[in-house]
Amino acid sequence: MAMRSAGLNSTPLATYRNVCQCSFAFNLTLKPALRIAFVPVAQVSEKTGSLILPNQKGIVTLGMQGKKDYQEKLFASFQLSERIPKDNFYRRLKGALDLDFLYPLTRGHYGNSGQKSIDPVVFFKLCLVGYLENIISDRHLIAHCSMRLDILYFIGYDIDEELPWHSTISRTRQLFPEAVFEEVFTKVLALCVEKGMVIGHTQAIDSAPVKANASMDTLELKVPGEELEEHLKKVRAISSMDREEPHRKSKKDRSDKGQRTVSANTNELEAVKGRNKKWAKDQDQRPGAGNKGSKYTSNKTHYSPTDPDARISVKPGKARKLNYLSQLSVDTAHHVITDIRAYHADGKDNQQLPDIVKRLGKRLWQQGLVFENCVADTGYSSGENYAFLENRNLRSFIPPHGTYKGGPDGFEYVRSHDHYLCPQGKVIPFTKVFNDHRTGTKKKEYRARKHVCVDCPLRSSCLGKSAQEKKFSVTYYRDQYERNIARVESPEGRYMKGKRQSTVEPVFGTLTQFMGLRKINTIGLAQANKVMHMSAIAYNLKKYLKFIEKRSKSGAGQLALSTLLKNALMLLFGALEKDLEPNPQC
Repeated sequence: MAMRSAGLNSTPLATYRNVCQCSFAFNLTLKPALRIAFVPVAQVSEKTGSLILPNQKGIVTLGMQGKKDYQEKLFASFQLSERIPKDNFYRRLKGALDLDFLYPLTRGHYGNSGQKSIDPVVFFKLCLVGYLENIISDRHLIAHCSMRLDILYFIGYDIDEELPWHSTISRTRQLFPEAVFEEVFTKVLALCVEKGMVIGHTQAIDSAPVKANASMDTLELKVPGEELEEHLKKVRAISSMDREEPHRKSKKDRSDKGQRTVSANTNELEAVKGRNKKWAKDQDQRPGAGNKGSKYTSNKTHYSPTDPDARISVKPGKARKLNYLSQLSVDTAHHVITDIRAYHADGKDNQQLPDIVKRLGKRLWQQGLVFENCVADTGYSSGENYAFLENRNLRSFIPPHGTYKGGPDGFEYVRSHDHYLCPQGKVIPFTKVFNDHRTGTKKKEYRARKHVCVDCPLRSSCLGKSAQEKKFSVTYYRDQYERNIARVESPEGRYMKGKRQSTVEPVFGTLTQFMGLRKINTIGLAQANKVMHMSAIAYNLKKYLKFIEKRSKSGAGQLALSTLLKNALMLLFGALEKDLEPNPQC
C-alpha cells in the first residue's frame, strides 16, 4: 500500500513498513526526540488509497477501536428504575421501608391554606439519607442527593424534578414534634423484632457526649440578683477575660431569664469557691491564660446564648466543650438499638437510669418482649438504682463504685440485729435514717454510746483526736448492693461485662464516626433528641437490610419456615391419631 507522509520533509516513505489492514500498527524508525513529540494520525486518501499522517498532536487508533461522540439529545426516553441495579442499597431500602403511616400522623401539623409543603415521607427519607451518608449539613445533603440516581429513586424524584430547598428541611424538622421521630424509630424497631433480630431479655446501656452546635468562645456569665463583681468575689477572682466582652459575640441570645440567672444555692457556690481556690490566686498567670478565650468556665457560672440547653462537659484527656449527652440502649442479640435519647451533658448517668429503664421496658413490652437483665458500667451505680431495678423484677449487672465498702474496715455486720461489731467485739447499733445533702442519697447512721469507747485500747486510732464515740454512715441499700455485687462477680456477670463492651461501645463508635452523630447540627434539647433518633433509625435499617440479605443467601428463613410447618403438621396429625384411636371403655 502506498503511503504519503504529510509534514515529514526529510523522512523517506521507505522507512515505514507495510501496514496491516486490521491493526494499522506502525514501527517508525525516527529519532527518539521526534518520536515523542510527533504522534501520527493516519487517514486514507480517497484518490490514491494511501495513508496520510498529519503532523499534529493527538491519538486516533485505527482498526477496531471505537470513538464515542457525545451529542446531547433534545428528547430522550429514560426510566430511572431501569438504571438502578436490583441489589442496590437504596432500591432494597425503598422496598423494605413503608412510611405511609406518616400522612395521618403529621396531618395535624399543617394548615388549611397556603403553599403546599414538602411531603413528610420525602422529608424523612432525605433526613435518613443524610445519616446513612454521614452528612450533617442540610445544604450539602441536597447537593449530594441531586447527583445520585439511586437516592433520587429512593425518595421518589425524577432526574428533571427539582429537590426541596435546604431550608425547607430545617423548618420541617422544627415543625414535627419529638413524638413523630420516636414513632418512626419504633416502627423500624418493629421491623427488626419481626425478623428475629431483637431478643429483649438483655439490654446494654451506655452514654457518650455529642458536640453541640455552639462554641465555647460565645459563653457569657450568668447574671446574679446582686452586683456581678460582689458575686464573683464569693465564687472566685475576676479574671481579665471576665472584664471583657466574649471573644466571639453570639448573633442571637436564645436563653430565657432562668437560664441567664445563677440558680446554684449557697452550698453549691461555696463548693465552686473551694475548687477554684487555686484559680483565684494566679488565674491570669496560668499557662495558656493569655490564649484566645482563656477563662475558667462552669455550668453554675456560665451559659451559652447560642444554645442554652448545651452544657459544658469534659472527658479525661479531652478539651472542655459544649455537649449533649446521648443515652443509648442496645439489644445484645444482634446489636439493634432499642432506645436513645438526648440529655443535658451536666447530668449523671445514675440519675437518668430510671427514666431510661421505664421508657425501654414499655417499648419492649409493646413489641411482645420481656426485659430481664440490665447491663451498664459503674457510672449507673447507686443504691437507689439497684432497688429500683429489683422492684421492677430486673437483674442488674452494674459494678459498684470503688468507694463502696459496706461499712468500716474490720467491722462485722450482723444482719439479724442490724448492727455492727467493732474489732473489740463491741456493738455499734443502728440509730437513724437520713438524707445526705452532699450526694442526695439515703443513708443509715450507726453510733456507739460514749461509755463503750472510753476504755477501748484502739480509741486513738479508731476515733481520732476529737471524737468521743464511734459514728459512721452506710448506704440504706446495703442488701441491694451485696446482691448486685454477687451477680457482677459471678461467671455470668463476667460474661455480661464482655457482652457490654462488645455491644454498646462499638455501636456508639459507629454512630459518631459513620452515622452523622459526630455533631448536633440543630439548636435545643428537643432538636438534639430528633437528631439522635434519626441516627439510630439509619443504623437499625442498615443492620436490618444486612440481616435479611444474609438470611436470604443462606436460606435460613426458608429453613425456619419449613421447620415451623413441619412441627405444626406433626402436632396436627398427632392430635388426629389420638381422636381416631378406639376407646377401650366403649
